[in-house]
Amino acid sequence: MEPLSFRPATEADVPFLLELRLKTMRPHLAAAGIVATEAEHLCRIRAAFNCAEVLLQAGNPVGLLKVVREAHQWELVQIQLAPSIQGKGFGTMLLQSLITEARLQNASLRLSVLKANPAKHLYERLGFTVLAEKTDAYEMVLGT
Repeated sequence: MEPLSFRPATEADVPFLLELRLKTMRPHLAAAGIVATEAEHLCRIRAAFNCAEVLLQAGNPVGLLKVVREAHQWELVQIQLAPSIQGKGFGTMLLQSLITEARLQNASLRLSVLKANPAKHLYERLGFTVLAEKTDAYEMVLGT
């Protein structure tokens, strides 16, 4: 299993990130009854873009990790893995590393997950609990 590396996202990555978002999020959005336009997807991609990291495997882009690290309150904004590397433990590895980093910095870690996204189970397995329920999503926080 080829390891992942990271680099800051650039404007040149936007077409890849849009394609990745459509592949990974469209099914969950559809299951939640949400229809997003391309402009809405691009808006989500550009949100906190300065915190976006492209995940690479053998030099090829395969994912996105976006974490806003503000003092002691961190937010996992997006984690998306290409279908070709899903189910191979990369998501767990990335999250475990982020959790370790947050704990070392004494930072809380929050995220939002669509109710229709099965990733909620992964987050729960790694120690996140539901803090609040919205119409389409759960707000989750890492337990101490």
